[in-house]
Amino acid sequence: MHIDIRDVSHDYQTNQGLLPVIKNLSISVKKGGFTAIVGPSGCGKSTITRLVSGLLKPSKGSIFISNEKVISPLSTVGMAFQNPVLLEWRNVINNIILPLEIVSKNLKYNFKRKRALELLKLVGLEDFELNLPSELSGGMKQRVSLCRSLVHKPEILILDEPFAALDAFTREDLWNVMLKLKSEQDFTCILITHDLREAVYLADQVIVLSGRPATLQYTVKSDFKKNKTISDLYSSKATKLLSTLRQQIEIAQSKNE
Repeated sequence: MHIDIRDVSHDYQTNQGLLPVIKNLSISVKKGGFTAIVGPSGCGKSTITRLVSGLLKPSKGSIFISNEKVISPLSTVGMAFQNPVLLEWRNVINNIILPLEIVSKNLKYNFKRKRALELLKLVGLEDFELNLPSELSGGMKQRVSLCRSLVHKPEILILDEPFAALDAFTREDLWNVMLKLKSEQDFTCILITHDLREAVYLADQVIVLSGRPATLQYTVKSDFKKNKTISDLYSSKATKLLSTLRQQIEIAQSKNE
């Protein structure tokens, strides 16, 4: 397994004492796989991304990336969030190459720019390299954010609800952009989402977490055909899978009440 979360628990220190958010959680993600994690709001999904990236250390248990224990922040991880967080004073190309300025300081600017332009072409923004963030739509900003998260060719890409704030049409368009990027780049992906359709469409494995403190409640494979389209989400197969996932979420929510 590329990502191996072994019996992990995590607590946050609050004014009222320890707040358990994850309890005895074990999850595995194969190399090159795409795993979506869903569950009730506040169950610890985003905490998992911080643990996998090394930004947090678990209170208990261990996380391994390619059989190496995670003990500090990893430069081999790319991250994209609900808010694109682009620097307003930098144009598109200079926003994208920002990670390379941190993890690959010795690379020449022309090489960084070439890499960024390759990604911009993949997401359909090759004509916007000199635009400022204020000149872009919400969907365009999120495309730039995805390019930035992949510019340093990470082993692992973590997506923490990157499409949640977008309208339905833009969101579905970016799902296909994400699939295109995945087909062109060699990375393992973890997606945090509240959208079950998004989870089923993008991922090959969907994991349902219980209510807080989160444990593993349910795992299912989402084995759509390789050249899938949005219309596949309306098939009987997808409908059945979505129904099962909704039932599992309802069970998770009831356990937390």
